[in-house]
Amino acid sequence: MCSDDTPAHHAPSHQVLHDVEPSVVFDLEPVDSVTVTTLMDNVTDVFMPDQGPAHRPPVVSEHRRLVATMEEGSAPEQLLAEHGFSVLVTVTKQGRNHTILFDAGASPDGVVENMRRLDVDPFDIEVIVCSHGHFDHMTGLDGIIRRLGTVNMPVLIHPHFWRRRRVAIPGRDPVEIPTTSQRALVDAGFEVVEERRPSFLFERSVLVTGEVPRTTGYEPGFPPQQAWVDGGWEPDPLVLDDQALIVDVKDRGLLVITGCGHAGVVNICRYARRLTQDRPLYAVMGGFHLNGPLFEPLIPAVLDDLCAMAPEVIVPAHCTGWRAQHAIGARFGEAFIPNTVGTRFAL
Repeated sequence: MCSDDTPAHHAPSHQVLHDVEPSVVFDLEPVDSVTVTTLMDNVTDVFMPDQGPAHRPPVVSEHRRLVATMEEGSAPEQLLAEHGFSVLVTVTKQGRNHTILFDAGASPDGVVENMRRLDVDPFDIEVIVCSHGHFDHMTGLDGIIRRLGTVNMPVLIHPHFWRRRRVAIPGRDPVEIPTTSQRALVDAGFEVVEERRPSFLFERSVLVTGEVPRTTGYEPGFPPQQAWVDGGWEPDPLVLDDQALIVDVKDRGLLVITGCGHAGVVNICRYARRLTQDRPLYAVMGGFHLNGPLFEPLIPAVLDDLCAMAPEVIVPAHCTGWRAQHAIGARFGEAFIPNTVGTRFAL
């Protein structure tokens, strides 16, 4: 617990999802358990200890690779870290497991290589959910495609996912953000599902938020962002394609998983509760986007509002930033769990 001191929808053929009206309050069916495995994050640390629901990978991997400079000719393979994010989410309900890939990291091979080193089978993935269109969450789809070959699998996105975008900071030349190719995904056999509204997965076991209402008044999205619209660059600060996953863990409450949290982690968590008849917030994990001079001033307000929702587990990752990580650790105590690549959360 925290301290007080500081385009049209195309339903896939196998019906893993259906959409719901965002204004409707409905029952998200509780699942018996959830396992979240971090396939990619900014940090790897072989000495990070287990903590609560977090189980760390082995200090020395059983996987080895040939290395000419080693006396025995080999060395243990280490997990890869990068400025990107990806988790594998497996929900269990009534003895049945379903597996979701949420985001895919920043490099073509990072996620699929970490899956190999963690002995995770990519063929277990039933659906891919994209938090938003930025390349540090999507480039790894390339490696997934090469590993799986032609697939028949839905990929859930918001229509703005395809937007051509750039970052325009005053005094600097604009930098364009790489965009995922729609044709490449379709040619690989993915069934692209574009939806602004919330969508159920696996018979009401998982909820994808769709577009998140911005209600706090202080979470700004990503102000430097612009989008190419109608032949010109226009401000696109809200990142409306930013969406999250929600799971109701039996007898515990909501698990909320964010990508970058461009919609604002407080906005996201409040929306998750609104959609689920004010179920308590049990755990929140993912990118909170509180790094750098533009976002660090928001840290006190964000932590105040998160604290009011009293999560038992808080796992800031990826773009949260070191100042926010430090503040969360001080404020939330044992509820704060640092993330590392390869960590498996049993929730």
